[in-house]
Amino acid sequence: LFTSLVGGEHPVHSTAGNSSAMKHNNVIPNVHFHKDWQNRVKTWFKQPKKKESRRRVRAEKAAAIFPRPVAGLLRPIVRGQTIRYNSKQRLGRGFTLEELKEAGVTAQKAQTIGIAVDHRRKNRSEETLRANVQRLNEYTSRLVVFPRNKRSPKAGDATKEQMASAVQQTGQAVMPIQAAGSKAHSRAITDADKKSAFQTLRLAWSSARLDGLKKKKIKEKEDK
Repeated sequence: LFTSLVGGEHPVHSTAGNSSAMKHNNVIPNVHFHKDWQNRVKTWFKQPKKKESRRRVRAEKAAAIFPRPVAGLLRPIVRGQTIRYNSKQRLGRGFTLEELKEAGVTAQKAQTIGIAVDHRRKNRSEETLRANVQRLNEYTSRLVVFPRNKRSPKAGDATKEQMASAVQQTGQAVMPIQAAGSKAHSRAITDADKKSAFQTLRLAWSSARLDGLKKKKIKEKEDK
């Protein structure tokens, strides 16, 4: 870029030979080449030791709460909310008072033997009610209650043999949800399987459409 005076009055600008000049209404370059990202790299070399420390903490917690389950309280099996998720089962907050009454467990006793209670939830399905009552009955049948005072145990407390053979549950949930087996098994093809589904639906649709006309013709013949 150079400037020259023509006639000693007006400057004339020229960009001959300069191909890097800005053209058009483009975005002004704003590149960043001085961020020093090498100094801000975060390393994670303590990951193996953290894994060991987490495992040690879990073992210490399990030993401190023995013989109680590591996962905590027993929770009911409920359905997800809305039509999008109600086909899936999950663990709920706690058992309803009606479920506890059907299982013969009071709300006060349930909280002392590791059963979660939710007084706000309502039973709107007979199927869910029966399933959770059965879940409570199974839990109480497998429950081993250690006496508070070993010298004077109360009725229903475990014996010395039961306490010696008791095993602490270390899973992620107390009595987790068992996935229903939906695997299809091989079988022989029957005559009913060989029928066309399209023809069956088409015939049913045609019969429903012409049902009124057929009844009308039958009635006309009877009147004659």
